[in-house]
Amino acid sequence: ACVEMMRGGSKTFFAASRFLPPRVRSASIALYAFCRVADDMVDLGDSIERSLKVLHHRLDRIYAGQPENTVEDRALAVVVQRHALPRHLLDALLDGFAWDGNERRYDTMEDLHGYAARVAGSVGAMMCWIMGPQQAVTLARACELGVAMQLTNIARDVGEDARIGRVYLPLQWMREEGLEPAMWMAHPECNPAVQRVISRVLEEADRLYKRSMGGIAELPRDCRSAILAAGLIYGEIGNELRS
Repeated sequence: ACVEMMRGGSKTFFAASRFLPPRVRSASIALYAFCRVADDMVDLGDSIERSLKVLHHRLDRIYAGQPENTVEDRALAVVVQRHALPRHLLDALLDGFAWDGNERRYDTMEDLHGYAARVAGSVGAMMCWIMGPQQAVTLARACELGVAMQLTNIARDVGEDARIGRVYLPLQWMREEGLEPAMWMAHPECNPAVQRVISRVLEEADRLYKRSMGGIAELPRDCRSAILAAGLIYGEIGNELRS
């Protein structure tokens, strides 16, 4: 059931996960399933606060070894038990979902890093933890790879996000290009100015992809190809955007 959630939700992640060894692949799929359900709850629920309260309660149950009777909670409970997955990484993820639900905007790239570290860097760190390396420096590189992927997603989805009232591009960078964010959001269009902002976001993603590559050598040998594939696939999305 978790595989079906991933197959329909993230083709890139699903493709890269096929290179993972079975011991890691099943755990990563379980993690993805919970993240997907949690994201949908916050995005589509009537109340962000109520959804987050429910999700934190579900995590309490999972970490107590008494998950609710849902596929994703039961699957994540197995991962938590087998790998002693740190709770604060999942709490950080939920914080990021709350920022999404409240349609927070980000003045600087540093601010955007804070968001991306929560919604994607935390997942990179959890994947690294499940694979085995739990040293701080390797976890940091894994977090950076997650942030790089999130920046690629942001660059790809500028138009789609704008049409639903969201903007993730650094507002300071938009103003430097002569774009007033509120006015552009009222009538979003692709123009040279916004393309230059997107290009800067992609440059930052590329910087982080390069930094994160050093951490792949620290992963178990049977996990390296999957993570390298994920980085290359997402990096190619950026190349397509540029052209």
